[in-house]
Amino acid sequence: MPMRRFALLVVAVLSWAATGAHAHEVRPGYLQVQESSEDQFDVTWKVPANGEYRLSLYARLPKECNGAPDHGSFAGGAFIERWQAKCPGGLVGRTISIEGLSATRTDVLARVERLDGTTQTVRLTPERTSFEVTASPGRIEVAKTYFVIGVHHILLGVDHLLFVLGLMLIVANRWMLVKTITAFTVAHSITLAIATLGYASAPVLPLNAAIALSILFLGPEIVRAWRGQTSFTIRHPWVVAFVFGLLHGFGFASGLSAMGLPQKDVPMALLFFNVGVEAGQLAFVLLVVMLERAFRVLEIRWPRWVHLLPGYAVGSLGAFWTLQRTLMMLGVIR
Repeated sequence: MPMRRFALLVVAVLSWAATGAHAHEVRPGYLQVQESSEDQFDVTWKVPANGEYRLSLYARLPKECNGAPDHGSFAGGAFIERWQAKCPGGLVGRTISIEGLSATRTDVLARVERLDGTTQTVRLTPERTSFEVTASPGRIEVAKTYFVIGVHHILLGVDHLLFVLGLMLIVANRWMLVKTITAFTVAHSITLAIATLGYASAPVLPLNAAIALSILFLGPEIVRAWRGQTSFTIRHPWVVAFVFGLLHGFGFASGLSAMGLPQKDVPMALLFFNVGVEAGQLAFVLLVVMLERAFRVLEIRWPRWVHLLPGYAVGSLGAFWTLQRTLMMLGVIR
């Protein structure tokens, strides 16, 4: 199958990126600054945490502001601080920053809401650790912020991409590929919406292990397909993609729900986050297809072990993640 010719390169990149083994768990920090009365602001700062260990990130309001957190608490995989700040003259035209962000791989979603209802939402990164509060932020900027977070989330979601790659290695033709990827997209969009809107949830540690198990499941199926054997998965990959897509949707939702978004922000966040996820996933699929086509045109010949490696790599990484995350779920490792 031509897909074997390029899969080694993709698997190699994914394997290198998978050293953290929790890419879909990359949770952003969340800073909410809400004006409660003139020049008075309620501040909520959520920092990603693992157990009782939090990231060394600190929200810094403009120097003109008075007030700082005096305590915080761990809850829901985050360290949360709340305090009130007095900012004479307001925040417009002033800068809010996140200290320590440049030394991490984490993003921060910052949201400023003023008394007149004006809301500004921005995404801060290790390259952009501060922003200026503007007088009239546009809705396009807010939509773009959630879209970029979605793209970023899927492209760092090594396990999600590896699952998609595993499906591509099983699929026999382009039409079935379209059908399979569409089924995966529809399924994870459903559970992403259900989880983000609060109708259902899944505990993080068992979910992580189950997602890893879905990747492990594809390993033997890839080998069967290459040997000319058949199975339900090989005959109906779109069904398997849909079923496991429901599971992966909860994984996507964990990244969005962890922000603790205000209820009125959820519809827009859900819509554009999901669009961003789909855009990133489509870009990955197109890249893989283009690589396959390029290698075929160039008539590059690979040794047999290269043909076999992708299937075994998918299964091996799935097995490694399943074991690791199961041990984490049982409290054996952190």
